[in-house]
Amino acid sequence: MDASDGHESDPSAKKSGKTSLLDSGEDFEVLDEEDIDDDLPPLEDAGGGDGDKAENEEKKNADEESEASEQLDEWLDVLGNDQLKKKVLEAGKGRGSRPQKGQNVEINLKTSLMDGTLVEEQHNLPFTLGDGDITQALDLTVQLMEMGEKALIHTDAKYAYGARGSLEPEVPPNTPLSLEVELLEATDAPDVELMLPSQRIALAIRKRERGNVHYQRADYAFAVNSYSIALQITDSNSKVDISPEEEEELLDVKVKCLNNMAASQLKLDHYDAALKSCVSALAHQPDNIKALFRMGKVLALQGEYTEAIQTLRKALKLEPSNKTIHAELSKLVKKHSEQRGAEQAMYKKMLGNPTSSSGIQKSRAKSSWGLSWKWLFGATAVAIGGVALSVVIAARN
Repeated sequence: MDASDGHESDPSAKKSGKTSLLDSGEDFEVLDEEDIDDDLPPLEDAGGGDGDKAENEEKKNADEESEASEQLDEWLDVLGNDQLKKKVLEAGKGRGSRPQKGQNVEINLKTSLMDGTLVEEQHNLPFTLGDGDITQALDLTVQLMEMGEKALIHTDAKYAYGARGSLEPEVPPNTPLSLEVELLEATDAPDVELMLPSQRIALAIRKRERGNVHYQRADYAFAVNSYSIALQITDSNSKVDISPEEEEELLDVKVKCLNNMAASQLKLDHYDAALKSCVSALAHQPDNIKALFRMGKVLALQGEYTEAIQTLRKALKLEPSNKTIHAELSKLVKKHSEQRGAEQAMYKKMLGNPTSSSGIQKSRAKSSWGLSWKWLFGATAVAIGGVALSVVIAARN
């Protein structure tokens, strides 16, 4: 690993902050055309005057207040497993103000242990919803919050800092947490193609570094997701001018992401995907030692020992002092030799005793070859003698 080194929603709904009837979750009935009365009653008999309208508005407000009151008193079991629960402390601006996946949000966050011990307090904390930039507990629950809402979240360690805990903030392993969250803002993410090159580079690096955090915590699937997002940023077309130096920097970030993604895919036993990542990295930097090393490991795991040894030898030639490559290559050569010995023993067992039969065949071939030479030599001598005799007779005549 280099230490330095989503989402379906209606676009119009994102921009307006409103949801359509189909998204609201309300039940409604579709009427047939025959059920629609074309003859409207006179205005005075149609109802729906100002008095009724005000009455309906009051009823709607009362219903909303009742629903908010019920929400304030209840815990929501977010995943249905009693390991991630959310409770509204202060109601927000309504369901239509909930943020969408892919939006940039800002929250105030107070993190505590379940006994009330304060761990960390953060103000105006920004992240992209659904990108894995934050703990799973927040990524899942902030989507259910309304703008301006304050909520209390109780999360199992599984959706917080897991079995490894955290050094920053300081959270012991396997520790459930209590989170107080206030949703401050939600805005659409900027168009990557219109971002300045320096902004694209900084964003890609942040996503890659988040992937590194996931990798260090052994959350390899989340690491792959973060690296994929970073690669999407580096691969996006730019509608603004970009210098050769900035292009080179973007390419460097891309290769680091590909290398780290290959490492994560190896941990997940996704060998074909890891090999593809290595090939992509080497297409940009053919002498990248990390890509060569990981490609050699993938090939070895796939049983392609000859190609794996060649790849690792190339990496070792580029960095002869690398002890890790030395060790991996030695181990692989030994394993390949043992495999070949096992294969030869298996072939001998299948064919009986190939050594003795091959010896008989060789001796027979040798003896027949010797007879052939003797016959050829005698025939040649006879022919030469005949020719000489003919010459002598001709000379006397």
